[in-house]
Amino acid sequence: MTEPVLEIRKLSKSFGALRASRDINLTLLPGEIHALIGPNGAGKSTLIKQIAGNMAPDAGEIRFLGRDVTALDTVGRARMGLGRSFQISSVIAEFTVLQNVVLALQGARGTSYHLFRAVLKDREMTATARAAAGRVGLDDRLAVRAQDLSHGERRKLEIAMALALAPRAFLLDEPMAGMGAEGAAEMTRLLDRLRHEAPILLVEHDMDAVFSLADRISVLDYGEIIASGTVEEIRADPVVRRAYLGDDAEAI
Repeated sequence: MTEPVLEIRKLSKSFGALRASRDINLTLLPGEIHALIGPNGAGKSTLIKQIAGNMAPDAGEIRFLGRDVTALDTVGRARMGLGRSFQISSVIAEFTVLQNVVLALQGARGTSYHLFRAVLKDREMTATARAAAGRVGLDDRLAVRAQDLSHGERRKLEIAMALALAPRAFLLDEPMAGMGAEGAAEMTRLLDRLRHEAPILLVEHDMDAVFSLADRISVLDYGEIIASGTVEEIRADPVVRRAYLGDDAEAI
């Protein structure tokens, strides 16, 4: 049996009386895209924060590459190869594309931010950053400040920042958010290529993209996984249709 790259066991998180995560079990296997879907307020962002290390669970275990990382912070998980993009873009607006990717590398390697100017002269690091930007189609935008990029380009930049760290898995939180049809189609093609480099746990509301990309889908509702399976199984699941997909499933 293939060992999971990422494994979530009985993960729980509460905020007072609100149970945001309820005994969640979830795996990410090598080479796959596992989509996590659910209505607003279902607990998707809370779960991603726990997996990334931004938030500690109340109970349960997170294993990455066979190691228990539940107590490991975000930097430690990034250094192990857990690459993340955010629902709201985290790039630094006044920095160029190249500077943003180099900064991501610098942070993962633990170099002091005060040495950033010196780091920009590091040929190996800048070469890695250039290559990552090129992988997402930003090789001709290296000197452009992030604030001058289109929305879709900023999302690509964030993926380049994760890609530069040679991730062993990606956590991608709504990479299609705010994109039109053309931008979403381009991002879908990019993610389809990236799955062969590292598996992807994908949180996304664009169901066309989810059904096109996902090998497996897990549905989160009121903090718990109510179904998990292939695209065909999720489309046909009556519980999922009532909770989330509704009549839209027929058209996808």
